[in-house]
Amino acid sequence: PLAVVLARSGARGVRVLRAVVLLPLVLPPVVGGLALLYLLGRKGFLGVLVTALTGEQVPFTTAAVVIAQTFVAMPFLVVSLEGALRGAGDRYERVASTLGAKPWTVFRRVTLPLLLPALGSGIVLSFARALGEFGATITFAGSLEGVTRTLPLEVYTQAEVDVDSAVALAL
Repeated sequence: PLAVVLARSGARGVRVLRAVVLLPLVLPPVVGGLALLYLLGRKGFLGVLVTALTGEQVPFTTAAVVIAQTFVAMPFLVVSLEGALRGAGDRYERVASTLGAKPWTVFRRVTLPLLLPALGSGIVLSFARALGEFGATITFAGSLEGVTRTLPLEVYTQAEVDVDSAVALAL
Protein backbone atom coordinates (compact mmCIF):
# COMPACT_ATOMS: atom_id res chain seq x y z
CA PRO A 1 0.00 0.00 0.00
CA LEU A 2 2.82 2.40 0.78
CA ALA A 3 4.35 1.91 -2.67
CA VAL A 4 0.96 2.56 -4.29
CA VAL A 5 0.59 5.80 -2.34
CA LEU A 6 4.10 6.92 -3.28
CA ALA A 7 3.67 6.04 -6.97
CA ARG A 8 0.11 7.18 -7.57
CA SER A 9 -0.68 9.94 -5.11
CA GLY A 10 -0.35 13.59 -5.97
CA ALA A 11 -0.81 14.74 -2.39
CA ARG A 12 1.49 17.40 -0.97
CA GLY A 13 3.10 15.21 1.69
CA VAL A 14 4.23 12.43 -0.66
CA ARG A 15 7.77 13.80 -0.97
CA VAL A 16 8.14 13.93 2.81
CA LEU A 17 6.69 10.42 3.11
CA ARG A 18 9.16 9.14 0.48
CA ALA A 19 12.03 10.73 2.41
CA VAL A 20 10.88 9.00 5.60
CA VAL A 21 10.60 5.66 3.79
CA LEU A 22 14.11 6.04 2.35
CA LEU A 23 15.65 7.23 5.61
CA PRO A 24 16.75 3.72 6.74
CA LEU A 25 18.82 3.43 3.55
CA VAL A 26 20.99 6.41 4.47
CA LEU A 27 21.02 6.14 8.25
CA PRO A 28 23.69 4.01 9.87
CA PRO A 29 21.85 0.96 11.27
CA VAL A 30 22.91 1.76 14.85
CA VAL A 31 21.31 5.19 14.52
CA GLY A 32 18.13 3.50 13.26
CA GLY A 33 18.22 1.24 16.31
CA LEU A 34 18.59 4.26 18.58
CA ALA A 35 15.67 5.95 16.84
CA LEU A 36 13.54 2.85 17.40
CA LEU A 37 14.65 2.74 21.03
CA TYR A 38 13.69 6.39 21.55
CA LEU A 39 10.37 5.85 19.79
CA LEU A 40 9.35 2.48 21.27
CA GLY A 41 11.42 2.38 24.48
CA ARG A 42 9.98 2.62 28.00
CA LYS A 43 9.88 6.41 27.85
CA GLY A 44 9.48 6.76 24.10
CA PHE A 45 6.43 8.38 22.52
CA LEU A 46 4.89 5.14 21.26
CA GLY A 47 6.55 2.97 23.91
CA VAL A 48 4.53 4.62 26.66
CA LEU A 49 1.32 3.94 24.69
CA VAL A 50 2.24 0.30 24.00
CA THR A 51 3.09 -0.29 27.65
CA ALA A 52 -0.12 1.41 28.82
CA LEU A 53 -2.30 -0.62 26.43
CA THR A 54 -0.62 -4.02 26.69
CA GLY A 55 1.54 -3.92 29.80
CA GLU A 56 4.43 -5.16 27.67
CA GLN A 57 7.60 -3.43 26.55
CA VAL A 58 8.90 -3.80 23.00
CA PRO A 59 12.71 -3.34 23.26
CA PHE A 60 14.84 -6.41 23.89
CA THR A 61 12.14 -8.85 22.80
CA THR A 62 11.68 -11.05 19.77
CA ALA A 63 9.21 -8.48 18.43
CA ALA A 64 12.00 -5.89 18.60
CA VAL A 65 14.10 -8.07 16.28
CA VAL A 66 11.27 -8.18 13.75
CA ILE A 67 10.70 -4.43 14.01
CA ALA A 68 14.41 -3.61 13.61
CA GLN A 69 14.78 -5.89 10.60
CA THR A 70 11.60 -4.54 9.02
CA PHE A 71 12.82 -0.99 9.59
CA VAL A 72 16.08 -1.53 7.70
CA ALA A 73 14.67 -3.83 4.98
CA MET A 74 11.33 -2.20 4.12
CA PRO A 75 12.75 0.49 1.81
CA PHE A 76 14.05 -2.19 -0.56
CA LEU A 77 10.55 -3.60 -1.05
CA VAL A 78 8.80 -0.23 -1.26
CA VAL A 79 11.30 1.21 -3.76
CA SER A 80 11.08 -1.91 -5.97
CA LEU A 81 7.29 -1.78 -6.05
CA GLU A 82 7.13 1.98 -6.50
CA GLY A 83 9.42 1.77 -9.52
CA ALA A 84 7.33 -1.01 -11.04
CA LEU A 85 4.12 0.95 -10.48
CA ARG A 86 5.57 4.08 -12.06
CA GLY A 87 6.92 2.07 -14.99
CA ALA A 88 3.65 0.27 -15.62
CA GLY A 89 1.59 3.45 -15.52
CA ASP A 90 -2.11 3.35 -14.80
CA ARG A 91 -3.58 2.94 -18.28
CA TYR A 92 -4.49 -0.76 -17.81
CA GLU A 93 -6.18 0.06 -14.52
CA ARG A 94 -8.13 2.91 -16.10
CA VAL A 95 -9.28 0.65 -18.95
CA ALA A 96 -10.42 -2.03 -16.48
CA SER A 97 -12.32 0.61 -14.49
CA THR A 98 -14.05 1.97 -17.59
CA LEU A 99 -15.09 -1.60 -18.42
CA GLY A 100 -16.87 -1.80 -15.06
CA ALA A 101 -14.34 -3.51 -12.81
CA LYS A 102 -14.54 -2.56 -9.15
CA PRO A 103 -11.36 -1.13 -7.50
CA TRP A 104 -10.53 -4.35 -5.63
CA THR A 105 -10.97 -6.39 -8.83
CA VAL A 106 -8.73 -3.97 -10.73
CA PHE A 107 -6.05 -4.32 -8.08
CA ARG A 108 -6.31 -8.10 -7.87
CA ARG A 109 -6.62 -8.89 -11.60
CA VAL A 110 -4.61 -6.06 -13.22
CA THR A 111 -2.24 -4.29 -10.82
CA LEU A 112 -1.03 -7.27 -8.81
CA PRO A 113 -0.04 -9.39 -11.84
CA LEU A 114 1.92 -6.41 -13.21
CA LEU A 115 3.75 -6.14 -9.88
CA LEU A 116 4.65 -9.81 -9.38
CA PRO A 117 8.21 -9.61 -10.80
CA ALA A 118 8.99 -6.49 -8.74
CA LEU A 119 7.32 -8.02 -5.70
CA GLY A 120 9.50 -11.12 -6.02
CA SER A 121 12.73 -9.16 -6.38
CA GLY A 122 11.74 -6.74 -3.60
CA ILE A 123 11.01 -9.61 -1.22
CA VAL A 124 14.36 -11.25 -1.99
CA LEU A 125 16.25 -7.97 -1.49
CA SER A 126 14.40 -7.21 1.74
CA PHE A 127 14.91 -10.71 3.10
CA ALA A 128 18.63 -10.62 2.28
CA ARG A 129 19.00 -7.23 3.96
CA ALA A 130 17.10 -8.41 7.04
CA LEU A 131 19.25 -11.55 7.33
CA GLY A 132 22.41 -9.46 7.53
CA GLU A 133 21.07 -6.81 9.89
CA PHE A 134 23.33 -6.17 12.86
CA GLY A 135 23.38 -2.54 14.05
CA ALA A 136 19.70 -1.76 14.58
CA THR A 137 19.08 -5.23 16.00
CA ILE A 138 21.80 -5.12 18.64
CA THR A 139 20.84 -1.56 19.62
CA PHE A 140 17.07 -2.06 19.81
CA ALA A 141 16.68 -5.78 20.53
CA GLY A 142 19.98 -6.67 22.17
CA SER A 143 21.70 -10.02 21.87
CA LEU A 144 19.88 -12.25 24.35
CA GLU A 145 20.62 -15.91 23.68
CA GLY A 146 17.48 -17.77 22.65
CA VAL A 147 15.42 -14.58 22.52
CA THR A 148 16.92 -11.89 20.28
CA ARG A 149 20.21 -13.31 19.03
CA THR A 150 20.27 -13.45 15.23
CA LEU A 151 22.92 -15.12 13.08
CA PRO A 152 25.06 -11.97 12.60
CA LEU A 153 24.96 -11.36 16.36
CA GLU A 154 25.99 -14.96 17.05
CA VAL A 155 28.88 -14.68 14.58
CA TYR A 156 30.02 -11.53 16.39
CA THR A 157 29.69 -13.19 19.79
CA GLN A 158 31.61 -16.27 18.66
CA ALA A 159 34.34 -14.14 17.07
CA GLU A 160 35.19 -12.81 20.52
CA VAL A 161 35.64 -16.33 21.92
CA ASP A 162 36.52 -18.69 19.06
CA VAL A 163 37.33 -17.31 15.61
CA ASP A 164 37.06 -20.76 13.98
CA SER A 165 33.49 -21.15 15.26
CA ALA A 166 32.65 -17.68 13.98
CA VAL A 167 34.01 -18.55 10.53
CA ALA A 168 32.03 -21.81 10.51
CA LEU A 169 28.85 -19.95 11.45
CA ALA A 170 29.52 -17.29 8.83
CA LEU A 171 29.90 -19.92 6.14
